[in-house]
Amino acid sequence: MEKRLVLSDPAYLGNVLYNRKDTLKKVEKKLNVFIVFRGGEVLIKGSDKNIQLAYNYLKNINDMVDKGILVGENAIDSLISELDNNNTLNAKAVFNPPKTHAKIKAILPKNVNQAKYLELIEKNTITFGIGPAGTGKTYLAVFAAINALLEKKVKRIILTRPAVEAGEKLGFLPGTLYEKINPYMKPLYDAIYDCIETELALKLIEQGKIEIEPLAYMRGRTLNNAFIILDEAQNTTVSQMKMFLTRTGFDSKVVITGDITQIDLPHNVKSGLADAVSLLRKLNLESIGFVDFKREDVLRNPIVSKIVEAYEKRDKNNQESENTF
Repeated sequence: MEKRLVLSDPAYLGNVLYNRKDTLKKVEKKLNVFIVFRGGEVLIKGSDKNIQLAYNYLKNINDMVDKGILVGENAIDSLISELDNNNTLNAKAVFNPPKTHAKIKAILPKNVNQAKYLELIEKNTITFGIGPAGTGKTYLAVFAAINALLEKKVKRIILTRPAVEAGEKLGFLPGTLYEKINPYMKPLYDAIYDCIETELALKLIEQGKIEIEPLAYMRGRTLNNAFIILDEAQNTTVSQMKMFLTRTGFDSKVVITGDITQIDLPHNVKSGLADAVSLLRKLNLESIGFVDFKREDVLRNPIVSKIVEAYEKRDKNNQESENTF
């Protein structure tokens, strides 16, 4: 069987799909199909199912280009990695920027998991973003929070993380509360300043519409009509995570981010993130979503993916060695 797709912009798509990164060869290998790029069209040959999958993949890219959207290499490669999962219809989510308030700097999800993450944050009450550094977990959560605040979907944003390096005993440090916690919260400030102008960010913080505080100060609060982000959640204890989750009030959204492979807790202390993910996945609740970012989703310097891969391999080998005794 064979199927043809007429391209809306053969010159541009030829560069994206064929010349730049041999994308068509990757699709051929992944789906065991034969693809010919000739003139203004693509010819696909192979089994019925795989031809349709390859056709859908290429058509979505073609449709985006037809709308004037430039397709980036990160999105192309990420979608290729999803082909086995029949996940190609996510292309529109990947290539189409989410609707944002005029005062927010526009962003474009760069891979399938980023698009899925933003979609689940919009849809669910609680969303977990789990995976290595550099995948956009915190940045996209802060972006979604600020957008919700400016669109008046929530009244305030609360950003928190466990100050593990200080043992949460911030009372022993000199200065005001914000002077004490600032070194531990700086990544959250950085994300805010990346999303909106500094002047607006400072105004929202001064008005109390954006609060940044350590997890230890969350106890006893019930947070209604708020967008709450718990960052570096792998460094919470089980009791801290339970405390945090039960702060969720009416008309609120919660995003929890972390990397279970980078736990800074004492060796005999169980991670609250690992415990919560294990417990809550089993419930299969519609209002709780999970996105598992992979090393392929890392968008920092390419060497970071190699470093993550090396550590994952070493940790896996160590775990296998421990299991043999």
